[in-house]
Amino acid sequence: MSALRLVVVTAGLSVPSSTRLLADRLAEAAARELREAGREVDVRVVELRGLARDIADNLVTGFPPPALADAVRAVEEADGVIAVTPIFSASYSGLFKSFVDVLDKDALTGTPVLIAATGGTARHSLALEHAVRPLFAYLRAVVLPTAVFAASEDWGADGSHGTDGSLAGRIARAAGELAESLTGRPAAPRARAAEQVVPFAQQLAALRAR
Repeated sequence: MSALRLVVVTAGLSVPSSTRLLADRLAEAAARELREAGREVDVRVVELRGLARDIADNLVTGFPPPALADAVRAVEEADGVIAVTPIFSASYSGLFKSFVDVLDKDALTGTPVLIAATGGTARHSLALEHAVRPLFAYLRAVVLPTAVFAASEDWGADGSHGTDGSLAGRIARAAGELAESLTGRPAAPRARAAEQVVPFAQQLAALRAR
């Protein structure tokens, strides 16, 4: 069985980049889930910062330079994609959108895509739902239910815990969904509060006894 091809697209502009850090943590978690499911995985990171000039040239001339053509080909041939962008002015970055613009409109049809973003405060998190998710839905990708947003405060002590609401918990959930979509593995039972269902006949008997 051939190794799955997982491509990570990250649009961070600074070095070091919190966007790249989030991308790496998502990729590590997804690769770990896939290996636990018995699948080999090849992870490739496409860092758009180094392709910015090539992307601009492609938009103007219509022809991708070799490095950009190689990156586009990797995305087109991927079994799964992790796409991470910083949020600027309540939406994805211009560099991130420009890269998507040079992809063929059918390049991601049916491909599972895990979307994620970084921003200064949590109030930017809705950009994932009103901007990034519709973008990949337009491309007919299979956008996974859990989108991961990391604000500056998420990188503190709280983000190191594995509780469901923490950054680590959100990364684990999203990585699990990506692995499930790539392997067809049934969803793992998720921890939930114990529920006790009282049969209707028992409830009715209790009412009659009053």
